[in-house]
Amino acid sequence: MTEESQTGVNEPVGGIVAELAQMTEEQRAAHLAEVAEVVAPDRRIGVEIGQTLLEVQDVTLRFGGLVALDSVSFQIKRGEILGLIGPNGAGKTTCFNVMTGVYRPTSGQILLEGAPLGRRKRYQITQLGLARTFQNIRLFSEMTALENVVVGVDARHKTSVPGALLRLPRHQREEREVVERASALLEFVGIADRAADKARNLPYGYQRRLEIARALATEPKLLCLDEPAAGFNPAEKEDLMGLIRKIRDDGYTVLLIEHDMRLVMGVTDRIVVLEFGKKIADGLPAEIRDNPAVIAAYLGVPDDGVA
Repeated sequence: MTEESQTGVNEPVGGIVAELAQMTEEQRAAHLAEVAEVVAPDRRIGVEIGQTLLEVQDVTLRFGGLVALDSVSFQIKRGEILGLIGPNGAGKTTCFNVMTGVYRPTSGQILLEGAPLGRRKRYQITQLGLARTFQNIRLFSEMTALENVVVGVDARHKTSVPGALLRLPRHQREEREVVERASALLEFVGIADRAADKARNLPYGYQRRLEIARALATEPKLLCLDEPAAGFNPAEKEDLMGLIRKIRDDGYTVLLIEHDMRLVMGVTDRIVVLEFGKKIADGLPAEIRDNPAVIAAYLGVPDDGVA
């Protein structure tokens, strides 16, 4: 570990990192096994597996005279990996932004577990259970990998400000639990060996995984991944597919925006397709692959050529 990487770790967090670093491989594996169960979402979800978790209900978004989303409707079922695809400019990220509170729809609504999100702020939507990553990586570059994930875990921290300032026993206990959960999440996404390195010093692929770990740290009911494979080589994409399946198998529901059709077809349970802000298809990967409207959208076949 370099001196530079160590300088990014604050004293309480650094102490726990040091403890982990001094463990043997067997001790470390046993320790992480004890906290691994907290990687899975430990929160009450009001719908059963296979039932509708989130619904985009007739959503339209206008920017002046530009219609970015045009009466878009689809559902995400608990426990599935849903792909949201379409050509450039189709409205995929805009749809993400409406779901997570960046934009308010001109009309229509987003329902989470049957309840409308309404005019809630972004942090409130995160607390309700929607977490996302971004096309362009948005990490705290001068903080360590571990500290970046701790920020996500802290979204559910219950210690009061006076308790944190006075470092009361409850705060110290929560702080240790937070760091243990963050460490387990880094292990889960495969970058635990770089926990004490500043985010800016991590390889690109590790930074992508770190963003996913930080989003998972908020214990989301729905994890939204916005082009997580951007810039990856084929081997890295294969690894990412394995990680996304692992996330779903651990109890999460995933919404995936991605341009790589091989990755989308290989990892999703169902796919929704947008074109020019409208939904043009919704179905299983095999159905989407052979859908004439989808083929036309991607290959530029004239509209009158679509049967």
